[in-house]
Amino acid sequence: MKIPLIFYFFIFFGFSGLCQNSATKNTTIAQKSLKANIISDWKSLLPSSTSNVIVEHEFYSLSYKEEFEQAEWVAYELKLPKVKTKYKRPYFIEDPKVISQSADWKNYRKSGFDKGHLCAAADMKVSKKAFDDTFYTSNISPQRNNFNNGIWNRLEDKTRYWAAIKGSVFVITGGVLIKGLPTIGYEKVAIPEYFYKILCSNKNGNLKIIAFLIPHKKSQQAIYDFVVSIDEVEKRTGIDFFKNLDDVLENQLESKKDIKGWVLKR
Repeated sequence: MKIPLIFYFFIFFGFSGLCQNSATKNTTIAQKSLKANIISDWKSLLPSSTSNVIVEHEFYSLSYKEEFEQAEWVAYELKLPKVKTKYKRPYFIEDPKVISQSADWKNYRKSGFDKGHLCAAADMKVSKKAFDDTFYTSNISPQRNNFNNGIWNRLEDKTRYWAAIKGSVFVITGGVLIKGLPTIGYEKVAIPEYFYKILCSNKNGNLKIIAFLIPHKKSQQAIYDFVVSIDEVEKRTGIDFFKNLDDVLENQLESKKDIKGWVLKR
């Protein structure tokens, strides 16, 4: 008996459609699983290191670039303590874990620039050790006072607010380090022209990412004026952020300039 050609048509395309639906379903399940597990392992979200010098501290990690005498990024989970404690500020010291030695704090003396924290000391009040560890010179960058105490401080304050609302946020921050920057001190510590901060929240398995790229100068503008895509920060820095995410999910998150989920009234 001859089998009609139309029969083979339905068999072939029906099977192809089934495989496609199955693949799409598996990808969706994998992405949902990935989103759900991110919060339990923030270290999986560490960016690439262009210097291949990653330093692990107990409460934060960083990638140190010796030629600029500072970190290209500092990354950590910000989770505010239930009880607020005021700790005495220690002196800045060199980071014992940076093999090439981090910059001497004396480079900043009489330079006209603040020792600007990357991982803010106020973000690490979970313990005295966590607080003190932010005073390694690997965690600072030259910042103008009207920037450090101005828009950068406003962004840090807003970040802690988001951490309180969302339970925790993952923070990646640093200066944009490129050749030809002006420097301070006898070790020629580079002065970035831009600073960035990337925030990631996974509250209730709902993955949200926002990135800021701010010129290193005084500004009265709203912080939302400086929201950019992660692709833009990657282009400026040469760093691959969220490299361990599924490629489809990574491209989806990094190409957008999205403030949805981050515009909250104080």
